[in-house]
Amino acid sequence: DSTILLFEYEYALPIISPVLAAYSATFSELTFSALLMIGLFTRAAALPLIAMTLVIQFLVFQNHEHFYWLALLSTIAVYGGGKISLDAYFARSAANARKV
Repeated sequence: DSTILLFEYEYALPIISPVLAAYSATFSELTFSALLMIGLFTRAAALPLIAMTLVIQFLVFQNHEHFYWLALLSTIAVYGGGKISLDAYFARSAANARKV
């Protein structure tokens, strides 16, 4: 309930209802951040977080730190999760399976 009130009175997004905004933002932050942490679907998980950061920057409040988040998330979206991510592990496993 407090998250919905925050989206209703503090953030007041012009396009989306506060209830939908609260639930979708909470889901996005928890789900896509967890995917980034474990390195699974990293490129796809970075894209909604980039979109959410842009919405926050331009519709809610401006903060220079959002541009740092955009730079970090954009790097992940372009280059992927790296060699120790689950994405890389599954890619190596698939490549090894094709060799056999």
